[in-house]
Amino acid sequence: MHRLFPLVVWLVALASAARGADAPAALGPPPGIVVEASPDPGKIFLASPTIAILPDGTYVVGHDWGGPANPARGTSSVLASRDRGLTWRKLSDLPDLKWASLFVHRGALYYFGVTATKGRIVIHRSTDGGRTWTSPKSATTGLLADGRYGCGPTPTLAQGGRLWHAFEEYGDAAAPRNFRAFMLSAPEEADLLDAASWTRSNAIAFEPRWLNVRTPSWLEGNAVVTPEGRIVNVIRVESHPAPGAAAVLPGSAAGIPRFEVAAMLEISADGRTARFDPERGFLHFIGSESKFTIRLDPQTRRYWSLGSKITNLSSGTDWTHSPHHQRNVMALTSSADLREWREHYRLLSYAAGSAVVKEGSRVGFQYADWQFDGDDLIAVCRTAWGGANYHDANVITFHRLKNFRSLTPADSPPDLAAVR
Repeated sequence: MHRLFPLVVWLVALASAARGADAPAALGPPPGIVVEASPDPGKIFLASPTIAILPDGTYVVGHDWGGPANPARGTSSVLASRDRGLTWRKLSDLPDLKWASLFVHRGALYYFGVTATKGRIVIHRSTDGGRTWTSPKSATTGLLADGRYGCGPTPTLAQGGRLWHAFEEYGDAAAPRNFRAFMLSAPEEADLLDAASWTRSNAIAFEPRWLNVRTPSWLEGNAVVTPEGRIVNVIRVESHPAPGAAAVLPGSAAGIPRFEVAAMLEISADGRTARFDPERGFLHFIGSESKFTIRLDPQTRRYWSLGSKITNLSSGTDWTHSPHHQRNVMALTSSADLREWREHYRLLSYAAGSAVVKEGSRVGFQYADWQFDGDDLIAVCRTAWGGANYHDANVITFHRLKNFRSLTPADSPPDLAAVR
């Protein structure tokens, strides 16, 4: 069972560590509560954290395993906490599942994702809180689509009598990130393990002519309901400049800071049609260069997100020093309309604003998933804390933002590099 690192203990450890290094011994224990840790951070990586709250109040977290030397690569694990996140215990492993998200629907727990990179779409169901799961062996037991698909641990939205989840399909081109975005949806009362229950929209590819970027692509979309009640897919856009490109973004994205541009695709009410208007579909979104999670707060009717905020937008145009690699700040943001976002709080920060954060950095806070829990927000984070590099995380950490609606930037904890 994983135990809480008391705040005072790890602050003392950080303060006494040698400055300037980001090896585990110098960093001390990770921030937050460790849900799962890699037994070999140089070779075994943890990714795709996702969190749900069961009807009895139990927290359930899932994540997948990666790494070239990892025998469990492509497996997802499920853990649970019955003491509000203080301690965690392993419940189960699901083979051939990655980039998946947990959600609760009509008393059952579901785990929704793909079997592999460029894999099939599958959904698992558990009626005992995550201990045992159905197996997607056929089109009536959770195998929803054959083909080459991707997704992210983003929300499954219940809205308008349907459930909605964003996916991407790999295109036929040789480009490795040639994703085509689409939406899956099903009636709320349907058998979610039956492929016939699900409706798929058309898929839309990112057109290179839209933005002057190195890798024209979008991925890891969020199913969101707009203030007007329409379904949209708010999706991450990769925006490192193409070789020789101007620093500013062109066309309708002009004026949006590079590395803070997302896109919004419109989905028809029946789930069959996806549409993107490049003249108005680009958004200024904090944290858009990495995966993010958006949820609508039923209390305030504001949209909230946790994402990796880039604090030095001009650290370099070469790939090694690109701001694209800055996942060293995890920020809480909100919006009333999905278009104007503001930062409220920095949950995690390490050397914020530093120009030395680059491709080989070994600290990163990324891919957070979260849930409302009364006046609090609870989150899990893919944390690299002296890992192989900032991207290949070695820890899944749990965090609680108490009274999150009232948090301000002044409430943010000290930068972790500064207290070492």
